[in-house]
Amino acid sequence: AESQILLPNAPFSALTGRAYVRDKVCQEFKTLGKDEFRTLNIIANSRKFSNATFEEINHLVHEIVSLAETCCAEGTDPSCYDAGSSALSVKSCSSRSPFPAHPGTAECCTHEGLERKLCLAALRHPPQTVPKYLQPSNEEICQGFKKDPKDFADRFLHEYASSYSQAPLPVLLGSTRTFLSMVSTCCISPAPTVCFLKEKLERKHLSLLTLMSNRVCSRFTAYGKDKVTFSYLAMLAQRTPSASFEDLFPLAEDAAEVFSQCCDSVAEDCMQKKLSEHTTKLCSALSAQDARLADCCQGKNIINNYFCISALQPTPPPRLPEAPKPTNKQLCGKDGAQHVQRYLFELGRRYTSVPDIFLGKLYDASQKVISECCSAKDVPACLDSKRQQMDRELPPFLEKANQLCGQYNKLNFLDFKKKLRESLMRTLPDASPEQLGLLVEQRAEFASTCCPATSPPLYCASKVKPQTPVPCCAGGKPALV
Repeated sequence: AESQILLPNAPFSALTGRAYVRDKVCQEFKTLGKDEFRTLNIIANSRKFSNATFEEINHLVHEIVSLAETCCAEGTDPSCYDAGSSALSVKSCSSRSPFPAHPGTAECCTHEGLERKLCLAALRHPPQTVPKYLQPSNEEICQGFKKDPKDFADRFLHEYASSYSQAPLPVLLGSTRTFLSMVSTCCISPAPTVCFLKEKLERKHLSLLTLMSNRVCSRFTAYGKDKVTFSYLAMLAQRTPSASFEDLFPLAEDAAEVFSQCCDSVAEDCMQKKLSEHTTKLCSALSAQDARLADCCQGKNIINNYFCISALQPTPPPRLPEAPKPTNKQLCGKDGAQHVQRYLFELGRRYTSVPDIFLGKLYDASQKVISECCSAKDVPACLDSKRQQMDRELPPFLEKANQLCGQYNKLNFLDFKKKLRESLMRTLPDASPEQLGLLVEQRAEFASTCCPATSPPLYCASKVKPQTPVPCCAGGKPALV
């Protein structure tokens, strides 16, 4: 498991004890060999500390490998590993520590012994907002590789793993191995251009799997299983608005189960196998509902098919009556959460361009209202007051978000910014050209990042600051900032 190869900054197991941890690390070291053990630690620690520099990761990995090499040798005293990892935890707390910096380190360093190690082990950087790794040209790749193959490989592993830090470890291992194999083959080939073209086509599905698993696992980490179920349900509703809740909810539950099983799994093919099975279910259930989705399902590679489905633009909504609101009894019953999901699903299929982040804010606030009102002294009065707010403020909120992202989806970026400026000039006639220009850039940047289904959830959530909650049964005005 990942926790077995990341010491001293990986989770310790207080239940199994220090000897177990040492034995598992030494087993990994002896099974993999020094070079593969080191590679695995570069990837794993670059995932864990995704904002760390290459030099910081290099220092940490060097210490971990040295510790294993010294203390896993035959006949070494069992106390060697514990003493060495304790020394590393002390070094982590030094003011001149060369290891990845983390805001929580100072708090961990107020503890002693195993408690300090456990605290340090729990630290990790938040994922990068969007992957920053840009693959160099073939010429640049071969130039760097020929200059220093080992340094080239180490830096690539660090940059790639930190950019796609939410992708499961086995997916990253497979993707990085095939890339480095391609480089070592093609950079000595008599026809490198042809070689790279062939190899890149062969590893395309692995690149897509890395990209997709990083996206879905980022959302799963940010949302948790229940909210990611709703998020997925809303995504399906906006692409196939003619499908019913009963059609889509089991598929959303299935997707959330795949993510919960595979995002942290070290099983080699968990994500590819389970995501392929899920995609087959999607295609079977929804191909008849949407011709575009049916086209996506015609491909021979199922991971490519999933990528195609996830990239579909929202569908124009069908003509539907007003969404029925859940009753007080339904909201406060045992299935209250599902009644909220059903109502928000109905909103999603009517406002198909409202992005995930806005619907997610509604979901969060809905849960809060259920928690507050269903335990209030006067439940009907509490819920009725929230309904009045909703009736006033929810429609304009949805219309505004739907219009912003609807225009972004339909127009090219220059025309979209032109429409934004025209709209702001009407609503803010007294604004100066400089103020208008700043607002246009802010909203255009928000739309380009947060309107697509692939939007980074934590970053986009930070850009929408609700003044008051806006759930299914409450009102409010999220403000773009």
